[in-house]
Amino acid sequence: MRQQGLTLVIVALMLGMLLAALDQTIVSTALPTIVGDLGGLEELSWVVTAYLLASTVSTPLWGKLGDQYGRKRLFIGAICIFLVGSALCGLSRNMGELIAFRALQGLGGGGLMVLAQAIVGDVVSARERGRYQGFFGAVFAVSSIVGPLLGGLFVDHLSWHWVFYVNLPLGAVALFVIVTVLPGDGSRTRHMIDYAGVVLLGGATSCVVLIATWGGTTYRWNDPVIVGLAGAAVALLAGWVIAARRVAEPVLPLGLFGVRAFAMSSAVGFVVGFGMFGALTYLPLYLQVVHGVSPTLSGVYLLPMMAGMLSMSIVSGQIISKTGRYRFLPIGGTAAASVGMFLLSTMTEDSSLLVMGCFLLVLGAGLGMTMQVLVIVVQNAVDFKDLGVATSGATFFRSIGGSFGVAALGAVFAATLDDDLRRVLRGAGLPPGFDPARVREDPTAIQRLPQGLAHGFLHVYADAIVAVFRVAAPVMLGAFLLSWFIPQARLRETTKAADLGEGLGATSAERSSLAEVERGLVRLADADLRRGYYDRLGEVAGLNGISPQGVWIIARLGGEGWVRCAELAARAKVSKEYGRPYVDQLVDVGLVRRSDDGDALRLTEAGKRAASRLLQCACEGLRLLVADWGAHPQLARLADRIAEELLGAEVDRPR
Repeated sequence: MRQQGLTLVIVALMLGMLLAALDQTIVSTALPTIVGDLGGLEELSWVVTAYLLASTVSTPLWGKLGDQYGRKRLFIGAICIFLVGSALCGLSRNMGELIAFRALQGLGGGGLMVLAQAIVGDVVSARERGRYQGFFGAVFAVSSIVGPLLGGLFVDHLSWHWVFYVNLPLGAVALFVIVTVLPGDGSRTRHMIDYAGVVLLGGATSCVVLIATWGGTTYRWNDPVIVGLAGAAVALLAGWVIAARRVAEPVLPLGLFGVRAFAMSSAVGFVVGFGMFGALTYLPLYLQVVHGVSPTLSGVYLLPMMAGMLSMSIVSGQIISKTGRYRFLPIGGTAAASVGMFLLSTMTEDSSLLVMGCFLLVLGAGLGMTMQVLVIVVQNAVDFKDLGVATSGATFFRSIGGSFGVAALGAVFAATLDDDLRRVLRGAGLPPGFDPARVREDPTAIQRLPQGLAHGFLHVYADAIVAVFRVAAPVMLGAFLLSWFIPQARLRETTKAADLGEGLGATSAERSSLAEVERGLVRLADADLRRGYYDRLGEVAGLNGISPQGVWIIARLGGEGWVRCAELAARAKVSKEYGRPYVDQLVDVGLVRRSDDGDALRLTEAGKRAASRLLQCACEGLRLLVADWGAHPQLARLADRIAEELLGAEVDRPR
């Protein structure tokens, strides 16, 4: 693919992933306005939960169906589903419709995040792939920071409908580029897809989330609906266990739960998701209702939390890469997050927004220290055969924790609000014609009440929202206790290549074990190429006295016939005049021959032997990086293939 077409495809893929990632957080600051328009405050949590649940459960299917039937057509399908869901969300007339369409949107969003990352591996050379993976990681980071802010801007300056409508023009551009520019992928990988496992596990999860939402609020705990949901959850989980033992590629192998690092990391990740999405859902309500700030400003006040998450994710990744130690990070992170949750639980309607920002910074820093590290812990603990499914499993539990947390904390909020409202209404002198139900259905109605009465209702909302954090704080403390059971082990080399995107994103791409190792290997190789790689490679290959630029030229000419000087210079992104002294050196020592017209180059027999040694040394270096996964022939072949791509791809000249 030509560079211009490749750039367009990468931009389209990043745009698709950005839209899907944004929709995890963009609605948070719009929720109070949506509730004021559509009603259904008790169902507010499901606007977030429906999207998270649908995208999480569908992830394994998108990944494997893309391998089996072609990623291009599946990606086109995912964009179409996402855009249809977005349009319908904007057209929703009540909360029930919005929740249903959010689930449809989440179904497409899961495919966008999974397939976008997979397609990059199809169209980008190994040498450039590490850099592009960094770009996609940045997409997750940007979306988590700007999502709440953008949601507030759209509500303030347009309407809440544009939180969803904005996806349409951007998604249409991505769709047009993918259809017209992305080549079809001819390779296919057959899978024994665990459809039963996806349906049973998704159904059981949905039942548990519904119990958390309705139990004790909409229905009594002994109500037949709750009892029936509990029975259905148990039956579906039992069916999933039976199905997982019978299929070749289960969506989540049962044996993983026997690995302590996986079990503990999944439990901690569940709670981290619980806390993160619970805070993001209810803090905008506190800011807009209790403090009367605009939706845009409520997004601004959430920035300390998002900044803390991003900065500490970066710092923790660097610490792990340099030291190989990781166990202390989730311990310290969950401790900080527990403190942050406890501090938030002390707020009242009179609390300073500056103080709240400090509390959020503590919470965000704790979450950032934990989220990315949990993926690394899991990857480092499992065998090669389970690497792919264990990685997606770790983020699966964090996503399910987010779904469960938003639903459970929503039930806490609704129950506390009902109790407090009843107490206030018993002793309040209400103005003639005022319907108390309006305060519950439309929180903005408080702003139109007399000051004395309004203060009582503001206290009610502040107490109901802070109750969310009073429950979340001990739950997060439980994660702190569990994190002490995460074992420390020697860090594998490819696991050191931390992926910021997977740390911050709620959904992991469903990749094979080989693809997971390749992802880490490419990132390590990319970093190595930027740090004097050709100096070291030439020295190891015995090309003493040859400049790194000369080593690069030998590598590029390996396996080629005559190569025009202008073509070689273009690949190095330099002028022919810049490269001439290095070519002259190679000609003088008998490694390169010039054509009669002086405008083409090829290797001599000695040069061919030198190029062969370079390739052999590159292969051996990459094989060492994957050696700690054990003796697997496919890993050796992977190292050899990556080495060939690195030494034969179009790369920047060495510096």
